[in-house]
Amino acid sequence: MKAIEITTYGGPEVLKLTERPDPVAGNGEVLIRVAASGVNRPDVFQRTGNYPVPPGASDLPGLEVAGEIIGGDLAHADNVWGLKVGDRVCALVQGGGYAELCVAPIGQCLPVPTGLSDVEAAALPETFFTVWSNVFDRGALGQGPLGKQETLLVQGGSSGIGTTAIQIARALGYRVFATAGSDEKCRACEALGAERGINYRTEDFVEVTQGLTAGRGVDVILDMVGGAYLAREIRGVADDGRIVIIALLGGAKAEIPLSDILRRRITVTGSTLRPRSIAFKAAIAANLKRHVWPLLEAGTIKPVIYRTLPAAQAAEAHALMESSQHIGKIMLAW
Repeated sequence: MKAIEITTYGGPEVLKLTERPDPVAGNGEVLIRVAASGVNRPDVFQRTGNYPVPPGASDLPGLEVAGEIIGGDLAHADNVWGLKVGDRVCALVQGGGYAELCVAPIGQCLPVPTGLSDVEAAALPETFFTVWSNVFDRGALGQGPLGKQETLLVQGGSSGIGTTAIQIARALGYRVFATAGSDEKCRACEALGAERGINYRTEDFVEVTQGLTAGRGVDVILDMVGGAYLAREIRGVADDGRIVIIALLGGAKAEIPLSDILRRRITVTGSTLRPRSIAFKAAIAANLKRHVWPLLEAGTIKPVIYRTLPAAQAAEAHALMESSQHIGKIMLAW
């Protein structure tokens, strides 16, 4: 098969088209002929040597794919959707997504929502699994003191994860605010359902969200920045609020007021999805199928695709990702 490999750690130019032996599906796995692959920040971190590959995972980058099942262990108990050879699926994988063929645990596969293309379907797994796990499971949006009246602040609202979080939370009835790095990106966030886009270069998100919540603060913050943002988020979150950290684009260290966490019962938590178990990810898949797939099939929400490039141009896709010019997802087509 053709695949994109990381020849050495470095810039986008280290990504090269190569040939690899076809992978073989094992117990509880299916083999997918890949039509499209998503490009995500962890792929960039892996390319630069800052995101170690989990034991047993492919060294090829790529955490999400869509395509056709061409074989595998379809009799496995994890095949809860009754998938079969020839079915179109999207899948969350631990690696190996930048290739013509990819192996995926069947519990991490979902049928392509009706009406979506392969490129749109491949844009779903990494961001949708991440958002559901962190906003609704770990962040418990809607399960705090205000129930359905709770609010969400998305840091980096124009990213793939950001555009997903905005849409799902708004479709489920929550007020959403989002930060972004330009007025154009802020308007894009608002078009997707954010009540207010906040330009972090010219505005203070704490001040703005305090004003929008009558001084109460937001209930859940999805944080992809870390660093100095954390102390500000503690100031801006509501009593009993939850701050969920999923990336550290602003730095891995922070000085925070611990007394505020005690006094106001604030939860600061975080997670990474890649090393979690198949059973954990399969449970997220079940929640997505139940709560989110109907919204996709109804057209209520949709993946936001910024640009799709041929897989051979993966280096260009990574350069685009690092430029932060995009709004939504960057995709590779095979």
